[in-house]
Order: sequence, then C-alpha cells, then structure tokens
Amino acid sequence: MVMTVISPRRSITEKVLQSLSLSPRSSSRCSYGVLEEERGTELTQLGAERTKTVLILMSDTGGGHRASAEAIRDAFYHEYGDDYRVLVKDVWKEHTGWPLNDMERSYKFMVKHVQLWKVAFHGTSPSWVHCVYLAALAAYYAKKVEAGLMKYKPDIIISVHPLMQHIPLWVLKWQELHKKVVFVTVITDLNTCHPTWFNTSVTRCYCPSEEVAKRALLKGLESDQVRVFGLPIRPSFCRPLLSKEELREELEMDMALPAVLLMGGGEGMGPVKKTAKALGDALFDQSLSRPIGQIVIICGRNQMLASALQAFEWKVPVKIRGFETQMEKWMGACDCIITKAGPGTIAEALVRGLPIILNDFIPGQEVGNVPYVVENGAGVFSKSPKDTANTVGEWFGPKVEELMQMSECARRLAQPDAVFNIVRDIDDLARKRGPMSSLTYSSMTSSFASIPI
Repeated sequence: MVMTVISPRRSITEKVLQSLSLSPRSSSRCSYGVLEEERGTELTQLGAERTKTVLILMSDTGGGHRASAEAIRDAFYHEYGDDYRVLVKDVWKEHTGWPLNDMERSYKFMVKHVQLWKVAFHGTSPSWVHCVYLAALAAYYAKKVEAGLMKYKPDIIISVHPLMQHIPLWVLKWQELHKKVVFVTVITDLNTCHPTWFNTSVTRCYCPSEEVAKRALLKGLESDQVRVFGLPIRPSFCRPLLSKEELREELEMDMALPAVLLMGGGEGMGPVKKTAKALGDALFDQSLSRPIGQIVIICGRNQMLASALQAFEWKVPVKIRGFETQMEKWMGACDCIITKAGPGTIAEALVRGLPIILNDFIPGQEVGNVPYVVENGAGVFSKSPKDTANTVGEWFGPKVEELMQMSECARRLAQPDAVFNIVRDIDDLARKRGPMSSLTYSSMTSSFASIPI
C-alpha cells in the first residue's frame, strides 16, 4: 500500500531563520534545523521482512572515525550476517560542495598547524556560533544530502562524526521519516569532545565514557537517549588471541626480550624518530653489552620515516613496519605502547592490557584523554623522547612491578564488548519500530532549489 501525506510547506529560508531565532515564530532553543511542523513524504509500506540497510556516516578527519565505522560494520556482520546491509560512506564528499566535501584536507592542514586547529575547535564551541553555521550549511546543502539519502535509502543511520547529524536529521524530519528511520550517534572522542556531537533529535547517543555521558545530559539529551558502552573497536580485538609467545614466533620477534610498541598513527606523526633513537640507547645495557628490550615501530603511511629508521644502526632488535591492518597481533606481542592520545589506539591498548606512554595530543578533542589514562593508573604522559625511553628502560628493569600494575589497571578500564553492545542495542531499536518499510524519499527539488544563496 502506498500512502501519500501532503500539507503546505514553508520555504527552507524561513525555516533556517526560525532555527537561528531570527523569526518571530522561532523558539529560543537551537535545534540544529530539525523542525517539528514539517509534513510531506511518500512512503511505500511493505509488510514482509527484508534485509535492512544501515548507512554509517563518516569522514576521514582523523583515523578514529573510519576505524569506528568499520568496527561497527564488522560487528553487524558478525552478529547478524545478511540481516543487515551495512554501508560506510562519506556522504559529504560524495554529495556536497565546499567546505563539507573538503573536510579531510582541511583537517589535516589544521592539525599540522596545531594552534590553528585549537582556535577552530574552541572558537566554534559556543552554541550560538555552531548553531549559526550548521543551520547555514543545512540551508545550502539539504537538497544534496537528500540526494545521498535517496541513493542509499537507509533504514538505520549511524553518525560517527559530529558534523554528520543535523542535515540528515533535517531531511528526515522534512520527509516525515524521522519516526521510521533509526538515527543514532556514536561519539568517537573518548573524553573531551566538541558540543556539536550532542544533537537532541537522535534516537540514541552512544557515549564512550561516563564523562561524555554527563556532557550529553547537560546539553539537553534525555537519559533514555544516552548509553555508555565504551568506544567501538574492531571485533578482532575482542576475539581470543594466540599467547604472547606464539604471536612473537609468528611475527618473528625475539622470544626472550620484553617489547615496546612505538606508534605515530596512520600518518606516522609525532616525535617517532627521536623517540625510537632514544629507545635504542635506553634499551641497551652498556655494562653487559646486551639489549634489555626490543622495539616495534609502526610508521603508518610515512615512507620517509620508515626509510630513515631502516638506515639507522640499531644495537637492539627492531621491527620497522608501515601501515598495519593486524594491530591486534602487534599489540598482543608487546608489553607496553608509546603513542599520541588518539582515542582508538588507547581503547585498543587497554583491551590488550598495555601500559600506555602518551607522548602527544591534539588540542581540543584529545586533551581529556591524557587524564583519562593517567588518573586511572593505566599509563603516564611524557613529551620528552629521552624521558619516555628512560621510563620504558625502568619498566623493563627495576620497575617491572609498576609495569604489571599498570597492565592490570588497563584491563580494568577496557571495554572490549562495546561495539557488540552498540550494534545489539541498535538492532533492538530497529525491531521495536516494527517491520521496516521500503523507504522512498520524495523529490524536493522545487523547494530546495529555491534557497537563496
């Protein structure tokens, strides 16, 4: 049966003005352009069960968004097989224009000029600022985003990026699909996060920690909208692994020496070279003329870094790797990790029980990750390559008990089942809405095309 509901529509411009409190009919509360009175959609109702489509919205602005999106995708397949068709898409890059389709390049530029990113992060934090630019972007790109949703026709939308909520929610509200489509947000910042993560119109907001959940409630979400399951990490981290000895044999590592894992993220950023050289000195016992530890260095896509390290003459066993897809094995084979304060790497290291030395962080979203690790006894913070190397040398020598204690704290802080709990809760939400419909997004070309630029 096809049911069409039609009622008068006001222009998008008028709605944007209302969301900005520039119209006498507007409310004082900023709702990111998700409006209550809109009508007008065409739905095709099918009673039969079918494969449901899940659209995960992400952007490669930092590796964590894609990693979380792919973890959720893999968990859906692991738990429900062919019941769900899961698509991971950057709808902004595919269906919008500048600046949304250029976020990846802009982000990489700003984090390389870290003070610029700090200004951008904090400058857009006040609600009156981000409400204005989000509503303006929605007015400009709603039609293009709607075209993306028409292409994929999702039954469930999962946003793993703070800027990928308000426009799709606006489109769903306009199409009167907001009660049919499950829309959830999975926050991928572990502790400190930008206020744009918190949209009160989502079905569910999954928070990685209690600290983030408290912020969500303060920003207006209801308690039944918020769940705290942890940060979603790849299901491969949740499966039982071979023993450390078996992993070291497989990875051709030294079987007797403790190992430190040194990472610079997917792009091989941070003081990796200086830290690696300092480790080479700290893990070689001059009095005995022998190594007391070994090093695994993950250079990511940074080929220049890998080449420079390979040319160095090492006194200790060293493995130099590029971009790795089996980090669970390398983490499982090591005894501690040195990394910047990226949330995904932290969450994975905690699951493996690795004490963490944080050597850098991105201002804004990663600031809170440092006290999250340090205050919970799972690691330390040091920006000095020499001090970092000396700490590892002590852990592999006289302070081995401290290393063991931090390993236990890391395991207690870990939430290995987070990604499975998230997808199970989403499945429960979908089932509570009854048999899913074959959703047809109606054409709104005439309405959106009339938006003045």
